[in-house]
Amino acid sequence: WLKRFLSINSVLIRNYRRIKLKIKGAEISELCEIGEIICNGNAKKLKIGHRTFIGKSVELALYDNIIIGNNVCINDNVKLLSGSHDINDPKWNHKMAPIIINDYAWVATNAIILPGVEIGKGAVVGAGAVVSINVPDYGVVVGNPAKILLKKRNSNLDYNPCEFLAANRAWLNS
Repeated sequence: WLKRFLSINSVLIRNYRRIKLKIKGAEISELCEIGEIICNGNAKKLKIGHRTFIGKSVELALYDNIIIGNNVCINDNVKLLSGSHDINDPKWNHKMAPIIINDYAWVATNAIILPGVEIGKGAVVGAGAVVSINVPDYGVVVGNPAKILLKKRNSNLDYNPCEFLAANRAWLNS
């Protein structure tokens, strides 16, 4: 019970963040965990599934839809940019396209996902990767620009990234 008492503040803050986004129109599961994030654009363009974890200092540019599936882990300092500029347009107009991150994907620290990218089921985006291409199911990408590695991730995934948070473990493992 002491662990629960000491962790209640953290749990309440993450719930508050989720509720605040839902009030602005985002569609977010009650079972996801959201760190201190930065949202620019229209929160109505955000959809987050069950048991998904989004770390701190994650930036969401919600100029087009950003859809995040179930059991997804998005680590700290990731940027999801659904809008940019068209470098071939003489007026430098905006280029917007949705970002889709499928179930069990893991986007590691400091990665950047550009407009129009789909991250496949169970795929891994390595730390610091800049992703401008679609990532296949269970694929692994690394680097800047991101390149698809030959190795694949295990396709028999069954975990809840939210269980790894210390505050949640205090409540789940009584």
